[in-house]
Amino acid sequence: MLAWGLSFPRMSCAEMVTVRHKEGVSHGFLVLRTLEGETIATGDLIQEVKGFEVTSELVFHFKDGSIHDETTVFSQRRTFHLLTDHLVQKGPSFPHPIDILIDISKAEAVIRSMEDGKEKVATEHPDISEDDANGLILTLLKNISPATSETKVSMITTSSKPQRVTLAIRPGDQQTFKIGGVTRKATSYTVKVEIGGVKGVLAPMVGKQPPDTHVWVFGGKAPTFLRSEGTLYQGGPIWRIELANVEWAGATVDANRPRNSPH
Repeated sequence: MLAWGLSFPRMSCAEMVTVRHKEGVSHGFLVLRTLEGETIATGDLIQEVKGFEVTSELVFHFKDGSIHDETTVFSQRRTFHLLTDHLVQKGPSFPHPIDILIDISKAEAVIRSMEDGKEKVATEHPDISEDDANGLILTLLKNISPATSETKVSMITTSSKPQRVTLAIRPGDQQTFKIGGVTRKATSYTVKVEIGGVKGVLAPMVGKQPPDTHVWVFGGKAPTFLRSEGTLYQGGPIWRIELANVEWAGATVDANRPRNSPH
């Protein structure tokens, strides 16, 4: 979900996140909204599991016909390890279309683009590692203890010249929310891109510092994602991702009516 096209050097001190809660087969329904509450896309988060290997696809279908589709394959043994990540963004909502495949086994990133109506394919070899967090941010957040003051993970940027950067994840205050009238609490996390050296000092001055991403996670025995606010591409607007409400078509079912009742 954190797709920034930056051109900064690799940052060190990234960490591997321990598997505390294994991912399983699931299908979640999401909505993408502006901060003003306008729904601009509907989404699905689909996961399949084969042994220790998980395939996770996050796809958003925009009202204007745009598509955001990211498929991530990773392993979950003692720690999480990225295997491949394929991100596609295209349509009016994305001024700079992206089609980039990161393959850890080949230590390469394949970028597809269109120039003068013809497809162009470029292969780059950034400093790729299995500890990179592309497509894994939500999974990692469910496995980072709120008691941990800071966790740093690495990520490959999704630009024509991919680079490795560092993301600093910090837990914040707990915030209340309600489900069925019952009040519960979620932990808010801030995900910040850290840029070192002179470029790190200059980035905010020249508008190159990406805004922080905020994610809310409900903890406990089975942590779950609730909401996030951040950009999907460099320079893009801040959008909010939330769980979708189920709306049933047709007449409302009376829960008290016997199932075999003809009425």
